[in-house]
Amino acid sequence: MTTQPEQVLENNLVTQLQLLGYTYVPIKDERDLLGNLKLQLEKHNGIVFTELEFQRVLNILSKGSVFDKAVTLREKQHIVRDNGEDLYFDFLNQENWCQNLFQVTNQVTMEGKYKNRYDVTLLINGLPLVQIELKRRGIELKEAFNQTNRYQRHSYGASLALFQFIQIFVISNGVNTKYYANNKSQSFKQTFFWSDPNNKLITQLDKFTFSFLDTCHVSKMICKYIVLNQTYKVLMVLRPYQYYAVEALIDRVKNSTKNGYIWHTTGSGKTLTSFKASQIIMNMPEVKKVVFVVDRRDLDYQTSKEFNGFSKGSVDSTESTDILVRQLEDNTKLIVTTIQKLNTAISKKRHEYRLKSVKSERIIFIFDECHRSQFGETHKRIENYFEDTQFFGFTGTPIFADNAVKNEHGKRTTHELFGECLHKYVITDAIKDENVLKFSVEYVGRYQNKDGSRTNIDIEVEDIDREELMRSPARLGKIADYIVANHDRKTHSREFTAMFCVSSVDVLIQYYELFKSKKKAGEHNLRIATIFSYAANEADRDADGFLPEEVSVVEEAKALYGLNVHSREKLDEFIEDYNGMFQTNFSTRDSVSFYNYYNDISKRVKAREIDILLVVNMFLTGFDSKPLNTLYVDKNLKFHGLIQAYSRTNRVLNEQKSQGNIVVFRNLKQATDDAITLFSNKDAREVILMEPYEDYVKRFEAAFEHLQQVTPTVDSVNDLRSEEEELEFVKAFREVMRVKNVLTTFSDFCFEDLPMDEQLFDDYKSKYLDLHDKVKSDSQKEKVSILDDVDFELELIHKDEINVVYILKLLANLKDNPDKERRHAEIVKLIAGETQLRSKRELIEKFIRENLPAIEDSDAIPDAFERFWTEEQQQAFMKLCSDENLLFDKVEKIISDYIFTQREPLRDEILKLRNDGNPPVKERKLVSERILSKIKGFFDTFISGMGVE
Repeated sequence: MTTQPEQVLENNLVTQLQLLGYTYVPIKDERDLLGNLKLQLEKHNGIVFTELEFQRVLNILSKGSVFDKAVTLREKQHIVRDNGEDLYFDFLNQENWCQNLFQVTNQVTMEGKYKNRYDVTLLINGLPLVQIELKRRGIELKEAFNQTNRYQRHSYGASLALFQFIQIFVISNGVNTKYYANNKSQSFKQTFFWSDPNNKLITQLDKFTFSFLDTCHVSKMICKYIVLNQTYKVLMVLRPYQYYAVEALIDRVKNSTKNGYIWHTTGSGKTLTSFKASQIIMNMPEVKKVVFVVDRRDLDYQTSKEFNGFSKGSVDSTESTDILVRQLEDNTKLIVTTIQKLNTAISKKRHEYRLKSVKSERIIFIFDECHRSQFGETHKRIENYFEDTQFFGFTGTPIFADNAVKNEHGKRTTHELFGECLHKYVITDAIKDENVLKFSVEYVGRYQNKDGSRTNIDIEVEDIDREELMRSPARLGKIADYIVANHDRKTHSREFTAMFCVSSVDVLIQYYELFKSKKKAGEHNLRIATIFSYAANEADRDADGFLPEEVSVVEEAKALYGLNVHSREKLDEFIEDYNGMFQTNFSTRDSVSFYNYYNDISKRVKAREIDILLVVNMFLTGFDSKPLNTLYVDKNLKFHGLIQAYSRTNRVLNEQKSQGNIVVFRNLKQATDDAITLFSNKDAREVILMEPYEDYVKRFEAAFEHLQQVTPTVDSVNDLRSEEEELEFVKAFREVMRVKNVLTTFSDFCFEDLPMDEQLFDDYKSKYLDLHDKVKSDSQKEKVSILDDVDFELELIHKDEINVVYILKLLANLKDNPDKERRHAEIVKLIAGETQLRSKRELIEKFIRENLPAIEDSDAIPDAFERFWTEEQQQAFMKLCSDENLLFDKVEKIISDYIFTQREPLRDEILKLRNDGNPPVKERKLVSERILSKIKGFFDTFISGMGVE
């Protein structure tokens, strides 16, 4: 037997779990589950429930969403007994997690929208808290992930919905095993491998089971290392390196007075790690307070917001030094503040008396981004002021001897200031774990061995003796032209955003005005914004890797007043452009308005409302935006400054964002290699950097060859006889799409380099989308298709620029074209190949067939189409309301809200649309899903992709 059937895998797992201390209990359905739950809760709490009392317990358990149930699981519970007495009990022992009761069962059947049978379920005190779904070896893990999502929709919420108490999912095909929190809004990218403390992955199911599913460990993960995010109402579970870092910090506080630091690469989730560490340490009896220190005012606000998101009300941000002093002297357990406020608090005489009592208390200081702000007089002052402290630092790029910068205390490394590195998770670890993306670095300018390349443009990339040559208008103009020409390619037609960092404020002003003049001339329509503050201009060729403006940004008004008059006026002028673009009212008149401008830019970059953000140093550290995928660089960077800047682009988002693009207009090849060597090792380039264009062409050739083996021609897709054969085609073409997705971001990309021309790609894509539509539309079938759980990754073929407006232009050309039949067929084929237009296909074809022949003037087509579309939209709206007996005005409002917020309406909101009230309880879920599906279909057909935003 070459592959291991799921049943054998399941049997072996159940046997192994029993060896680990789980008791096997046969449970066929919900009735068995409830009977076992009653016995386990009684045993766990040392009580006996009467039937009526247990019904009251079930009433508590059945209420709320997945998030609500996670809260319920962790709360002390209360019911009134039959004799009138109060009874207090709990569902989970969180303090002594090993003392819970552990059971394993398999093949539990639940019936909701469909009947589903789950593989292996771990019960803790009778509640299903861990669900394990298995696939046979050779099946991709994403199918198991999609299967758990399907169960979420179909049956976890059925009846009393006890399976909504699941805290952790585990998916495995025997060879690869991952875990993730119960959060149905996350993608496969948010599933994690477990590892040992040295970041060696544990992927085999049997080894994962011994390490992760050990009764004490999995219970500890549930009790201590799942975070209930109050902002988004979702569960989050720590990744292995986060777990080991927090454990190391707890051990150091419990058993030592030594300091230490955590080296976790940029983008690996240090905020969540530091929050969980702070939360656990502040509750240790020997600790008086935990003070979390950031080095920028905006991070003070941002960190407080995130901490309170993880646990509501956990911190009050210190809006002033007086508030900080008050929190230090009162019973506040967790404080988030800036290093500047902390320095003021301990330096001013007027605060000395109030802080006298706290100076000798055990205080734990945790410094965020400790490579930046801890190297001056302030660090020493804090250390000398408090008598019983421990200092812990978090950094993605530590300071070593090689990248240390000399100040009045000499060259000081992270190790010298904080001591031992307690846990390390470097960029190579993160890339291998798929927690951050690789970088694709393109060097643009005069380089050898680049004949014929589009990146070989006539600009200087280094001139040590004449910096003015690097700032010449001719050079900057060519770079601006290059960016305009290649921006859509780099950002997948602006699905993503970019930053452009330059060497000085003066150069920034030149670039901004260049882009502005080119926009006025009609050369581009990019939305470009900028922000800068005062910092002494460094001699760029001696850049030390620090990004100085980031320290001073918006902390005090001097960030503005330090600007010379010309720069200040220019900044105000550029902010006025911004105000005109977004109907805002910011300025540099005071630090509050500038701070609000800073926050607004941050928000709009994350919302993809700004195409390119032009900066000198600001936003190059500590700023996370998943939709940002490209960094243009015309400044010298090295060591931690370089890695920090590059890392703005490598946050994981979706399949389309396959790498962070770095486009460099200076000779930073050696600096890039040196930085990678310093923060990982000299052999890490192939892990961190994308391969050259030619290597991906070879990958495409191999993927296309495999596609031809599966389906030699486009028409042969029609001849696939079974779902297994269709699945092979889906996987083969998906791989072609994935490689093409990477190739298109290279400046040198053209279809002539590939064995498949664009027309053939589009033809296969059409068949691929036909299969997707077939699977997704047949939603009422009882039989589960093997294609149900396959991810078609449609984001890889999403194109915003081909919308209804674009089609109307083609129709205008069609009207005056002698070869109408062929052009008509091409338009129909184009519609079939675009995901956003397929829902409009029948209506557009109807317009071409019935309306277009009667239109004599091609200029009248847009108005005629708009009238046609409005009539069809009105008819479809009336039919939707009539078929489902819905209230017209309420449906109109809910569609308007959906357009504005992009948030799907909740079940209760949907049911309130009905003219005849709520359906019977058992039908509510089915009815609401059906109505929501029709509303979304209406939105996709008549609103999305119309090209009128």
